[in-house]
Amino acid sequence: MIDATHDPSRRSWVASANGHSEFPIQNLPLGVFSPNGDDARIGVAIGDAILDLRALAQAQVVDAAIATACEQPTLNALLSETVAARAALRQTLSAILDETAKPRPEWLRPMADCVLHLPARIGDYTDFFAGIHHASNTGRQFRPDNPLLPNYKYVPVAYHGRASSVIVSGEGVRRPNGQRKPASETVPSFGASRNLDYELELGIWVGRGNALGEPIPIAEARDHIAGFSLLNDWSARDIQAWEYQPLGPFLAKNFATTLSPWIVTAEALAPFRLRQAPRPAGDPAPLPYLFDPDDQESGAFDITLDILLLTPGMRAANAAPVRLARSNTRHLYWTAAQMLAHHASNGCNLSPGDLFGSGTISGPTPESRGSLLEITEGGRKPLTLPSGETRRFLEDGDEVIFRAHAAREGVVGIGFGEARGVILPAPELR
Repeated sequence: MIDATHDPSRRSWVASANGHSEFPIQNLPLGVFSPNGDDARIGVAIGDAILDLRALAQAQVVDAAIATACEQPTLNALLSETVAARAALRQTLSAILDETAKPRPEWLRPMADCVLHLPARIGDYTDFFAGIHHASNTGRQFRPDNPLLPNYKYVPVAYHGRASSVIVSGEGVRRPNGQRKPASETVPSFGASRNLDYELELGIWVGRGNALGEPIPIAEARDHIAGFSLLNDWSARDIQAWEYQPLGPFLAKNFATTLSPWIVTAEALAPFRLRQAPRPAGDPAPLPYLFDPDDQESGAFDITLDILLLTPGMRAANAAPVRLARSNTRHLYWTAAQMLAHHASNGCNLSPGDLFGSGTISGPTPESRGSLLEITEGGRKPLTLPSGETRRFLEDGDEVIFRAHAAREGVVGIGFGEARGVILPAPELR
């Protein structure tokens, strides 16, 4: 999958793309934007600008077979295209933007002047639990001697989330209300969550779907994954602790999920694929329906993930956000292809634009923990910030920012943009 579009010597006539830490010509992520208050359309991030795919389709410079998909207000139709069609579009876009091509500034829109939207109409959202360090850290707080349940190393554990409350980066996140019952209280009360948290995840976009009743074999699963975004699976820990038994999260999760606006395509990430980390001695091998040699050889990714926090006090002092943790997608116990193959193994039908969350991506060290639940050990050890402020969990006005970059020697690094959200006060009940 590595071709001329990844050439590190390739430069663009879009000057801001050359040396851009997020969106050089080697990236070309897909998104949906509104220019100057106009209607929504598909675009490609290039440096500090957005290339308007509707304009390209109308100018007949993209393949006629996908021109209609490029003119849509969401990416669903484009995500449903074959791997070959997506790769051909990427090659066309790379050639159009190459420094040797004729500059066409009329096809560009300044990103700063545009409103970014969710990139696709999300029919279904499933949240996995594939971060083994997060699963171990959180499980240890409740089961010190046996943090992982017996099924964890056999099953890509997941639950069905709420697609309607997935929001794009920059939208405020209202603190949820719900039932809470800490150990110090004899009966539950209803009110605003006291233990609001973030979860650092990778969003996985389904491309081509499958018919109801027809599983997707693991050897074919990679071809059904169109791209990736950053995802914040906001979590109300106190509400979750009371409600999750026996069926799992409900109000603790369904109030908001923040997503970065750009889909970094599977093709763009080809140079950053890795061999899946070997399982520790004694761990079971994946069952046959989840094992594919090619997926084990190159189904993981080397993507560095950062969590930053900006408090109201820091904002008032014009201070920069502070980094709370740095992790990497290489720490996931299951590959994206394994998640997808398992999801469809019972015949469940997936559709273009369906979204998966990877599960919280924590690493093996304290500096790589992907949630405050882990950093503060359930709130028992508050975090002290450089500003002198302390946090057990998030407070109103706090802004959480996720960033991600893929880098490798000899390859131009690419970024994901940001997934950010400010915590707003809980709604008043009438």
